[in-house]
This record gives sequence, C-alpha cells and structure tokens, in this order.
Amino acid sequence: MTKVQEKPAKEKIILGIDPGTTVMGYGLILTQGKTYKLLQFGVIHLKKYETHELKLKKIFERISGIIEEFTPDSVALEAPFYGANVQSMLKLGRAQGVAMAAALSREIPITEYSPKKVKQSVTGNGNASKEQVAAMLQTLLGIAELPKLLDATDALAVALCHHFHEGRIQTRGRTEGWKSFIEENPNRIKK
Repeated sequence: MTKVQEKPAKEKIILGIDPGTTVMGYGLILTQGKTYKLLQFGVIHLKKYETHELKLKKIFERISGIIEEFTPDSVALEAPFYGANVQSMLKLGRAQGVAMAAALSREIPITEYSPKKVKQSVTGNGNASKEQVAAMLQTLLGIAELPKLLDATDALAVALCHHFHEGRIQTRGRTEGWKSFIEENPNRIKK
C-alpha cells in the first residue's frame, strides 16, 4: 500500500487593518499551513489632512496601493468599539468602510474581528493592553524593534488573529479549543 503525499498548503497573504481617522495601522503576514511570517507593517498618517473627506480619499488610495503591491488573499479588520462620542464612531465607521471598499473593489474577502477577539487570539487575554499585544507579536513574528505607534502592531494582531481563526468553526468548546490551539501553535508554548 502506498502512502498518499499531501500537497503543501498554499501560501496566503493576509492584510490586517486597524482603522483610524488620525492614524490607520496596517500589517501583512505570509502564511502557509500553520506557519506564518511578517511581510510588512506600518501606519498611514491622516492628521495632516484638513477635512474628513480628504482623509477618506487618502485611506482608499493607500490601502489600494498596499493591495496592488502585495495582492493579499484576504483582509481582516478590527471592528470599531462603541464609544461615547457618536461623531467619532461615525467617522471611524466611514474610515473602516473606505478600507473595506478598497478590498471589495478587488474582490478580496473581508473578515471583521472585535478588539477583544484579536487580543484573546494573540495573547490569550481579551483585556490585554496594546503594549502586551505588541510584546507578544515581537516574539511571535520576530520583530526587531517595536514601532512608536502601536496602531501598526494592532493591525498585525488582526492579521494573525485571522490566520488563527481562518476556516475554523468559532463555537468550539473551551477544552477542545485550547487543546487544538496548543497542537496548532506549538511555538507559542513555553516549556
């Protein structure tokens, strides 16, 4: 009896986006099966644009440019969290919508994750600070030096969250979830 060899998993590029109207973070990872590596991360500075409309135009142009350069297979966005200021939420929602439109115009699938889900996926703690998320990403992705603006690492966290959850049923039981997480991520367990 001959053993059937499995084909190696297809390489995929995931673009993670942390929406913002002053600073928007982006991060790209390359995945193959259970492995992943950092491609690029950074921020789009929007404070210098006087009107909200100009900021939206810049978001669309920059996200479109990143998509053209890296041709991601999927885009993952952090969902805006509810705040007390309705105007801020409206502006943030527009920024997220424009980033989504850039991906949708190229027929790239989009997935949205709550901030708590992203933090839980990367650190194991849904209430982790930005600094804790960045420190974990530094270890997981081998980032030599963390950026000053953690919007970039937040975007990487969204991309990594998407990789960890892509194609999986999100309603697994707690025991099965941790067991499979450990099996699928042996490099994240300290011995």
